[in-house]
Amino acid sequence: MFAVDTLAVEGLGNRSYLAGGKHRAVVVDPPRDIDRVIAAAARRGVRIAYVAETHVHNDYVSGGLELARVTGARYLVPARASVSFDRVPVADGDTLALDDGLVLRALATPGHTPHHTAYVVEDDGRAAAAFTGGSLLIGTVGRPDLVEPRLTEPLARAQYASAHRLADQLDDEVPVLPTHGFGSFCSSSQASGETTTIGRERARNHALTEDVDAFVAETLAGLDDVPAYYAHMGPANAAGPAPVDLTPPHRAGPEEIAARLAAGEWVVDLRGRVAFAAGHLAGSFNFEGDGQPATYLAWLIPWGKPVTLLGHSPEQIAAAQRELVRVGIDHPAAAATGAPTAWVRAGERPRSFPRSTFAALATARRRGEELVVLDVRRDSERARGFIEGSVHLPVHLLHDGMERVPPGVVWVHCASGMRAAIAASLLDAAGRAVVAVDDGFEAAARAGLEIVRPR
Repeated sequence: MFAVDTLAVEGLGNRSYLAGGKHRAVVVDPPRDIDRVIAAAARRGVRIAYVAETHVHNDYVSGGLELARVTGARYLVPARASVSFDRVPVADGDTLALDDGLVLRALATPGHTPHHTAYVVEDDGRAAAAFTGGSLLIGTVGRPDLVEPRLTEPLARAQYASAHRLADQLDDEVPVLPTHGFGSFCSSSQASGETTTIGRERARNHALTEDVDAFVAETLAGLDDVPAYYAHMGPANAAGPAPVDLTPPHRAGPEEIAARLAAGEWVVDLRGRVAFAAGHLAGSFNFEGDGQPATYLAWLIPWGKPVTLLGHSPEQIAAAQRELVRVGIDHPAAAATGAPTAWVRAGERPRSFPRSTFAALATARRRGEELVVLDVRRDSERARGFIEGSVHLPVHLLHDGMERVPPGVVWVHCASGMRAAIAASLLDAAGRAVVAVDDGFEAAARAGLEIVRPR
């Protein structure tokens, strides 16, 4: 009996897998918070026999080393990966007995990294599932530019060959179970759908429908910004991550929070953008707990900077802490819960700023109001169309590029409102007058704003 449990890591756009038979299982590309994996194995009543990494990850801190230590599992890492800890090196073609009738086979699939390895579970000699990590994804492939600039094109060509190797060796009905591609920035382009098979990918994946030169040109042209924190993930995983620490952070009062702000530390408000705009602690930044706080906070924060978390409940703090450890932001310096009135010192009041829509922005422009329209989307998004006369500064560049925002009241927008809320909080903390456009970008044209569409 072969079965797979999918463990989605929504905030990072990744998936991990628990796969095996009645008694023994393998965990592929586990998240750092391994308690989720152990609980899944307990529900299934299986022993974790192997922990398998498809590659040394660039986008999150792996829980593989700790999971193997805690469970006694054998830790499988591609032999060509350079790591500083003991592991079971796996090479192309290696096989390991997984459970009755189940065999785990390693398949070299370089491209996302030079050492990338996929794993195929075979049930009585037939492939039952392919765990493709960052090689073949749903409708796309893993990006080839996260290792070294001079290797990007060779890795793109290797990625093409790896996709074809998987398609050539596996039958159409074999499920493809990738780690990346569900919103992860490790995907070379936007993946679509939740499930797929080799046959579906053979029919629609550009790595399998185009010639190699067209695929490479298209892949390289479509590469987007790389989150800054990625530079720290590979080294952390190669060195061997420390055990995860999810103990609740120290609770801070108004005086301590103020002292941390004065020391230049980051104070992050996890509440929704509507609540934050209505009232917040001056100097705090808004990274919504229901958005992607791990991705964007890790992207923007100076690495190693202490962070204090503010939230409406202990549960919100705990959820954010769990997301943050996945990207190497360990144990917050402090935390506080409740509302802004409980976080400000005696005699101080919360700050606020207005939220608005593209229709209101169009009206303000027609009235001749002096304002700055700030677009904080990524370059690839702006290339598809932008508001005439707007200033462009992606949100991940704003904190260190505030001087690039012209004087005046700043109407800041993104594609849907989440990143605009982050940007508005950064601008507000810097003392700028700001209006957060909490609206979908498609509403801009309907509101009568002129949209420039570059050729």
